[in-house]
Amino acid sequence: MRSSSDWVQDKTGGWQRAKVQQTRGLNLTHNHQLKAIFKGAATTVVMQLHEDPLYADYSRLLEEGTKPNLAKVSIARKIAAITLAMWKSEKEYNATQHRKQVSE
Repeated sequence: MRSSSDWVQDKTGGWQRAKVQQTRGLNLTHNHQLKAIFKGAATTVVMQLHEDPLYADYSRLLEEGTKPNLAKVSIARKIAAITLAMWKSEKEYNATQHRKQVSE
């Protein structure tokens, strides 16, 4: 499929192929096993752990209008960030440390 935005004019008046916007996220060399683990953990939170603080974050995202699949990816990213922080600091998981402060 082609469109008029595939080509741009350069300073000399010639035409060059436009740069394609790169997708964000993981590249082709990402760790597939870790991705599956974090997505599986997020699925477990969403499907089974309704008392977990991460599920409250998932529910909040849904209430704000985020699509369910994107909300689950956000939870997976949060789990990955928490895991990395725990690994670096060598501390045990404390759910209250990782909660976003919600103003009332």
